[in-house]
Amino acid sequence: MTPQSEDEVWRQIVASFNDTAERDSADQPWPDSENVPPEPTRRVVKPSEEPEPDEDSAEEDQEDGEGHFEPPPPPPLPKLDLPTKLAWVALFGGPAYLLVAAMASWHMEGWALFTAVAAFIGGFVALVVRMGDGPPNDSGWDDGAVL
Repeated sequence: MTPQSEDEVWRQIVASFNDTAERDSADQPWPDSENVPPEPTRRVVKPSEEPEPDEDSAEEDQEDGEGHFEPPPPPPLPKLDLPTKLAWVALFGGPAYLLVAAMASWHMEGWALFTAVAAFIGGFVALVVRMGDGPPNDSGWDDGAVL
């Protein structure tokens, strides 16, 4: 294209900006089969051909123990030692005290703020240090693949 023809094309585009588009099927960018119908077609779902189970057969299945699973009770929670309990109390107790004191508009001394923040940090550090990085004691001799 030459610069003069580009300018002419641009002028035609600008001149026809407010013109309405003609609806002609030749100008349509998609085939007629993809046009959405004004009212969607309805689908009919047929009921299943299987007969519904009787109440007697449902009771027999429950008596046999088939079809009903009852999971075993969960194991008890592990017992925590005193340092772990104190670490959890410090981890949640420090921020809880600060939150309650702020919501109640209590005047907080500097030592109380320091103690609450130190309890939070100390509880976190204590739990991380006690976590350990080795395998559990009851894992046995085989600890999986080692690369």
